Parts: sequence; C-alpha cells; structure tokens
Amino acid sequence: MQAPAGQKGEELRPHAEDAFAAELAALAAQDDRPRPDRWRMSPWAVAMYLLGGTLPDGTVITPKYVGPRRIVEVAVTTLATDRALLLLGVPGTAKTWVSEHLAAAVSGDSTLLVQGTAGTPEEAIRYGWNYAQLLAHGPSHDALVPSPVMRAMAEGMTARVEELTRIPADVQDTLITILSEKTLPIPELGSEVQAVHGFNLIATANDRDRGVNDLSSALRRRFNTVVLPLPESADAEVDIVSRRVDQIGRSLDLPAVPDGIDEIRRVVTVFRELRDGITADGRTKLKSPSGTLSTAEAISVVTNGLALSAHFGDGVLRASDVAAGILGAVVRDPAADRVIWQEYLEAVVRERDGWKDFYRACREVSA
Repeated sequence: MQAPAGQKGEELRPHAEDAFAAELAALAAQDDRPRPDRWRMSPWAVAMYLLGGTLPDGTVITPKYVGPRRIVEVAVTTLATDRALLLLGVPGTAKTWVSEHLAAAVSGDSTLLVQGTAGTPEEAIRYGWNYAQLLAHGPSHDALVPSPVMRAMAEGMTARVEELTRIPADVQDTLITILSEKTLPIPELGSEVQAVHGFNLIATANDRDRGVNDLSSALRRRFNTVVLPLPESADAEVDIVSRRVDQIGRSLDLPAVPDGIDEIRRVVTVFRELRDGITADGRTKLKSPSGTLSTAEAISVVTNGLALSAHFGDGVLRASDVAAGILGAVVRDPAADRVIWQEYLEAVVRERDGWKDFYRACREVSA
C-alpha cells in the first residue's frame, strides 16, 4: 500500500530495505563477487551489510548485528543452499532483526512474512481463497490468494516465518513438502507452484516461550539451525543497546544516546547480573527472576527512559527515568520476583559506589 502524498518516508518504522537503502545500494554497486541466482548481492556483501565495515569508496556500513562473525557467515551460507534457516535463541537475541536484514540484503524485500501465533492457520503458509470469486466462479487462479511463502517460491525470494514454535504443530508441518520438495501442491486446481532459484525461508524460534509447540523431527531436519547467543560481554551489550536506542530515538525525536550512556551501562549491568545469577565481580551470588531480562528489554527500558526525560525532565537520561522500566522488566511475578528485586537492591545496589541516586530512584518506584 502506497503512502499518501506528502507522507513518503514518514513511516514510524521503515522496512530494513527502506531504512538502509543507501547502504544496500552502495554495497550492490561495489560488489563484484559471484551472486547466487536472484540475489541482490553476493554472500560476502550480505555478511558485510549485517556486520558493518567500510567500502573502498569510503562508504560506512553500520553494523546491524553485533556478535560472532562466524554465526552470520553460516546463516548467509545456508541461504545460498537448498536448506532453510532456523534462527534459534532466547527472547531478545535479535532473531527477528537478523531475519529481516538477511531478507532485505538477499532479496531486497523483507515483507514476505508469516507471523506465527497460536491461531496461525494453514492458509497463512499455503494459500487462501477470495470467497466472493470462489462462490461466483468456483476454484480458479483468480480466486486464489497466495501466501507470502507461495509468493516467495514463485518469485525466487526469501520468505520469513516468525515464532515458528508458536504455530500449531499440524500447521508447522505444512512446511515439510515446501522445504523438501520445493513445491506447493494446489489440489483444488490440479496444479502446483514450484519454487524457482532464489527461494529460501528463514524461521525464528525461541526455547523459553510458554505455549511452545516443538518442531517435529521431520520438519527440524529441513532446517539448518543457527543459535544466536546473548552478548558475550557487558561492553558488547552496551554497544548494542546504544545503537538501537539511538536509531529508535532519532525516529521519535528523542535526546541523543551519549547523554545517557552511564544509565545505559547501569541498566545493562543490572540485567546481566540478575540474568547470570552473580554480580559482575563474581563475589555475590544472586537469585534470578522469572523474566528473561534480554537485550531487547534493555532497549525498551532505555527508550522509555529517554521519552520520560524528554517530555517530563531536562532531556538528560537519569536514574529516575529508567527505574520504573527496570522494575517492570524484573518483577513479572509480583510475589517471588519482588523479593528477589528487593534483595538485589539492598545487598548489591545500595553498597555500590556511585549508585546512590540509582538506589534511591529504584527504592521510590519499588515502595
């Protein structure tokens, strides 16, 4: 759907291929390596787009993923074969983000998406029908409504299936024929859609979500699984949070991230310590709350804090701006998690040099 006149470029969250169109164009223009059929650029250029770097003409490619290079290389190489790619990891490890940017770099279109939920029907993966046409003229190609996966097969594009394990098991298994035979039968028309060169599929899944439907062994064999880990170090996680908050903040006209880098480091430190069950110095063991305390949640806490500081403060991110967000992220179970949080505040935060303002702010919202 086209944006109304005068509103082009004002999308709240542009697709990856639009937000980073200049980088993609620069990479494609200088990419002289072999490209698989219907790929917009070579596997090497796709990896550079995700990991960042500087092109010979001085164009800077910003990192989209901060993590082990080999993980990205394996993911990109998988897409160049006939194996589908499954990005697996705990919530908040950038699975959706990586999936979107891979599709944007490979096919120039990240919108061929099936969002997995407990109510996702088989038609979302295979095809549906225009019932007005169906009742008027019976089954026909004009009455057929192709799914994003069917379109990707016909056009040699990359399809995406988000939260695959949230989809009911019988619906998941509709992918087996598509991924093994590279064909999608249409029995009502006595025909089929065969995948052309360039088609592949990226699925994401996490292993901590409630209501997960495990993949059948038959379906799992059709995927090459790449596990996306949590950031290895606090510095890496601070870098990720800072980059993403800066991108989100620019679109929302929020203050610049550098003004609040100390608070970002505090948020990341709290999340990592509670997530790992031990303080950064290794001296104090901690109880971990029920939540995941992921990098994505840290990004959300800091973004909300920046909005508070911009609209109800002086524009500088402070402890009082992030305290409520941290409380909401940590205390998911009002009984057990609140006790864990209070113990952490009193045993760790209260005694930490330079954290008095943070302790007071957290005590205020926790009362």
